[in-house]
Amino acid sequence: MLRLGTRGSALARAQAALVRDALVRRHPGLRVETVHIRTTGDRGERAPQGPGGRKGLFVKEIEEALLAGEIDVGVHSMKDLPARLPAGLVVGAVPARAAAHDVLIGAGGLRELPSGARVGTASVRRRAQLLARRRDVVVTPLRGNVDTRLRRWREGAVDALILAAAGLERLGIAEPAALALAPEEFLPPVGQGALALECRADAPATRALLAAVEDPAAATAVAAERAFLLAIGGDCNTPLAAHATVADGQVALRALVTDREGQHWLEDADSAPAAEAEALGRALAERLLAAGARGILEG
Repeated sequence: MLRLGTRGSALARAQAALVRDALVRRHPGLRVETVHIRTTGDRGERAPQGPGGRKGLFVKEIEEALLAGEIDVGVHSMKDLPARLPAGLVVGAVPARAAAHDVLIGAGGLRELPSGARVGTASVRRRAQLLARRRDVVVTPLRGNVDTRLRRWREGAVDALILAAAGLERLGIAEPAALALAPEEFLPPVGQGALALECRADAPATRALLAAVEDPAAATAVAAERAFLLAIGGDCNTPLAAHATVADGQVALRALVTDREGQHWLEDADSAPAAEAEALGRALAERLLAAGARGILEG
């Protein structure tokens, strides 16, 4: 029996089901149980200051259950996972990644948003990138699950909203008004669209099971992005973004750091052999820090 721990939201349940099905396909006869865990973030508590920030709110109780031996695998949205994991835990596998880009709902593009339009998002990254391009729109804080945010838009609480394409995809929501924002135009956060299968470092049998569902390209891209996150010293309260792609044995990475208002902006990009993904992420962070990113992060 392999016990998967995950949050109880509709999206978390859908993601856990994808992981369960992938594991059973690779290991016929494997019995998998899903354990739903209510996290600090699910209870609506505020993010602590400092490293980890809001990210830790959605994984803390799952990691505690892992360390206590109550579950074998934690299934997380990669973008919720802090840069540093607790001692004794590792990412055992990164399955195939869904779309990493964001979508704009309610307008034909960022340029087509009318002046004064209320755009719903609670993400500091989305806020900063949106204001950098359209200072004449109003960013309206909008939290809740995907269905809640879509309902609020339909009710007229906001004129448009920005969501992760992966959430709509995994929930099977085909929203006709959703327009893809290419990563070149609107850079995604570290790990968006990817899943993290976290387990205990001293559980070789579990790690062997998880290895069968690893997607090498997704794992390489995420390694570059998370190495950047760790080296830059940011967290979910910082408007930073990084997105990597893998092709022909090479990994390409773009990253940026801005302030919350999108007024101060540093961006860089580079590529390297796929085997050097983490070194690429660190190098890009070092270049941005040398260019003044620390001042933006601490501002």
